[in-house]
Order: sequence, then structure tokens, then C-alpha cells
Amino acid sequence: MSTISRKTIRERIHRRIRKKVAGTASRPRLAVHFSNRHVYAQIIDDEKGVTLCCASTVEKALPNPAKLSNCETAEQVGKLVAERALQANISQVVFDRGGFTFHGKVKALAEAAREAGLQF
Repeated sequence: MSTISRKTIRERIHRRIRKKVAGTASRPRLAVHFSNRHVYAQIIDDEKGVTLCCASTVEKALPNPAKLSNCETAEQVGKLVAERALQANISQVVFDRGGFTFHGKVKALAEAAREAGLQF
């Protein structure tokens, strides 16, 4: 009997979500990803297949980039990606949680992006 890993289950859920969620030029997709160490957020136009702006904990632009993927760093990344989106004249996005449950880090990133001015 084989067991299915959590990563495989998350990837299945993400594929199912991506069938319904797509970014356009007027309303691009805010995609999030979490590794064990880093937090990544991208704003993507799926019609052109182009990343319009991004933010992550790998960058040195964060004030104090903690090398942990937790709620505080997710909030910092959410604020940073929202600022960059507003500079690129993007105010409305579609949120793609990437197969992760909307709780904890995902919720912290989304709420920080909303507070910084993005609408979803």
C-alpha cells in the first residue's frame, strides 16, 4: 500500500484551483508559495505568461529578512508585493493560494496585501 505525500496532495489541489483561477491584464493573479525557509509572492498575467512584479524573503529589500517562513515574514512580503503592484498601476488582483489552506501564513500575506492597497 502506497501513501500519498502532503506535497502531492497540495499539488493536486493547486491544479484544481488553477483550472478556475487565471490572471488577465486587467486583473492579474497573485500567486503565493511557501518553502520551509522562504516566502514567495508573484503577480502574474497569465494571458501573456509574464510576471509583472514579485517579492520574496530571498531579496535584500525586506527590512529584516528572517530566514524563516512564518506569519511575520509573510506579512512583510505581502506589504512589499502590494507596494510594487501599486507602483506598476495594478490595484486589483485574483488571489491564488497555491493549494495551501487559507490560514496562518497565507492569510497573513493576503491581509497585509489588502491593507497595503490591493483589492481581491
